[in-house]
Amino acid sequence: MAPGLPGFSIVGLADTALQEARERVRGAIRNSGYEYPPRRITVNLAPADLRKSGASLDLAIALGILVGSEQVRANGPWAVLGELSLGGELRPVPGLLPMVVALSRRRVRRVVVPLEGLAEARLADSIDVSAAATLAEAATLLRESRRGRTRSRPPRVELASNVAAESGPDEVGLVGGVGTDPGPDLAEIRGQLEARHALELALAGSHSMVMIGPPGSGKTLLARTAPGLLPPLDDDEARVATVIASVSGRGPVTGLVRTRPFRSPHHTISYAAMVGGGPRMSPGEVTFANDGILFLDELPEFDRATLEALRQPLEDGRVAISRVGRAAVFPSRFQLIAAMNP
Repeated sequence: MAPGLPGFSIVGLADTALQEARERVRGAIRNSGYEYPPRRITVNLAPADLRKSGASLDLAIALGILVGSEQVRANGPWAVLGELSLGGELRPVPGLLPMVVALSRRRVRRVVVPLEGLAEARLADSIDVSAAATLAEAATLLRESRRGRTRSRPPRVELASNVAAESGPDEVGLVGGVGTDPGPDLAEIRGQLEARHALELALAGSHSMVMIGPPGSGKTLLARTAPGLLPPLDDDEARVATVIASVSGRGPVTGLVRTRPFRSPHHTISYAAMVGGGPRMSPGEVTFANDGILFLDELPEFDRATLEALRQPLEDGRVAISRVGRAAVFPSRFQLIAAMNP
């Protein structure tokens, strides 16, 4: 913060969503009872050569301005994560769990997260998680002392080899709020004895499978019963599935995900949406189906390049994506089931 004409600049390769944080932060500060300082404000996102994206830095920018203008005094180092609304409310962000775990691995001891993401953030170990519903509450937490506050022992989640490792004693029995729909049961299907027997053999031996039959013969229904025939995720698989569910942003994560995923993308899916990539280097359907079922209905309608891209995930159980200046390895150990008309 420097004297001069009032202005607000964000440097460090920020994307459009992050550049728009200027208006969100300005409105949130004013509507939270604080004064927006009429000074020259520059937000530096280091390192400068790495592109930043998303709205998870809103709260950090706002609190940095309040601390820099001496309206708030922080009691020690804090990490803060969250998106701000114009009214000052905090909203959860996708990927909250792996971000908190990464902070824990960097030996950060205190973090403030949105109230709606408290259950998800507490799945991380060795970090004191505090929740705030508004910017004003987050500023109050920064002024509070750690003395007298207790921290519960949450289930433990740690990341290793880009995903998860290390078991903990308290996570057994938890069910996440994402992907818990078991789908139809095989006992509800009448007929198709040969197809049912083939499905049981394929699942028992982890074989890929293609079903060929006329429309309406029950191919899709049979495929949707597959997750119910598989055993629940074990502890290590559940940690990986929980991290993937957090990154996907499909819904609130309240505990370890125990049900196996079932993904059925439309045949118009793009190459990047299937294997991952894009401007944010996001995981694709093969990663969302990790330790579960990837079902391709109308198999011949899929683009040939998209189908050819499944070779490495099927053989190696992971997919390596390289783009200019960035590279990522995502887990993709899934079971492929396809269906097609004669």
